[in-house]
Amino acid sequence: MAPLSPRFKRILVAVITLLGLFAVYKTLELDPLDKSSAGSLPVRPDTDSLGVPPSRNGTNSEGKLNAALVALVRNSELQGLRSTVRQLEDRFNWRYHYPYIFLNDEDFTEEFKEGIRSITESPVYFGKLPKEHWGLSPYVTEEKVKEALERNRDRYLYGGSYSYRLMCRYQSGFIYKHPLLKDLDYYWRIEPDVHYYCDLPYDPFKYMRDNKLVYGYTISPVEKPETVETFWDTTRKWILENPDYLQDKSFIHWVVNEKGRYTTCHFWSNFEIVDLSFYRSEAYESYFEHLDRAGGFFYERWGDAPVHSMAAAVLLRKEQIHWFEDIGYHHPGYSHCPKNPEMAARCVCGGGSDYMYRSMCSRRFGEVGNIYKDQVLELAALPDKK
Repeated sequence: MAPLSPRFKRILVAVITLLGLFAVYKTLELDPLDKSSAGSLPVRPDTDSLGVPPSRNGTNSEGKLNAALVALVRNSELQGLRSTVRQLEDRFNWRYHYPYIFLNDEDFTEEFKEGIRSITESPVYFGKLPKEHWGLSPYVTEEKVKEALERNRDRYLYGGSYSYRLMCRYQSGFIYKHPLLKDLDYYWRIEPDVHYYCDLPYDPFKYMRDNKLVYGYTISPVEKPETVETFWDTTRKWILENPDYLQDKSFIHWVVNEKGRYTTCHFWSNFEIVDLSFYRSEAYESYFEHLDRAGGFFYERWGDAPVHSMAAAVLLRKEQIHWFEDIGYHHPGYSHCPKNPEMAARCVCGGGSDYMYRSMCSRRFGEVGNIYKDQVLELAALPDKK
């Protein structure tokens, strides 16, 4: 074989050198999502109250719906919320990476933001409430509110709490108007210090869409009558004044019996999965405005749970409302875990978690059906029976 020319040797050495340098570069290159190599997770998306998540019309490139898990929280609730998020990731969201949206009436601290980012690879957004959404209703007076708080202080839980009433009013009529939620079609409300007992092997947002569902819940207790003394009377007046907002059929018999008595049954809204077009509808907006003008959020203690539940029962049909029996759930006060063997096989539940199988409201949900619009109007025309 003829000896290599000096020029060819120089080219060969250069090629070998370049290949060696490329191999070293690939060895040192770190995958930004590789926690073992990078040492920490990448920085998650972050916005303030003026920012919004990227617009997601319909499903995105990964096939997910325009949906998010949403909570109204305080900085002091970081550890309770970390626990909730960790459970949701383990039980459900590791498959889908739906975004989380956290809202606060104050600025979130960096400690709070980092505490949440460190336990999820899903997108996380932080927002501050617009001032016009958080405060005293323009339809009540400060003096009368103070009198009501003092009068109800020892009558029931949060009887003297002003901030609790602000929260109930915000959750009832404003949370879905926050800029961070404006592009969402569905939301799943979450809370700190709750427990999710069961693995969820499917996408509940898609389940809602595919089955034409509007409202989903897990637990349905009764409300304390003292907190909603004029709630049904105020609602029935709205029904009679706005019959055009009613569908041909309504599930109102779940919340108001045949004699016109308010059952106080409600969906416990600390967990709810909702098609947000319902809350954005002209009918719901009209209903909330009517309630706000009546002053019951402050003079009594109308909660967002009875408000959402009454609106759903009056304006929807039974087949548009769904009990997520397979989502085992605990919020301080009540627990639910499924008895169905196939569902229960995916759960690890504590004791005393059979509330929904003993609940009067759960039994009533199964027993009553829709009634026609003219029957709803007849029911609303009956005098309020305490």
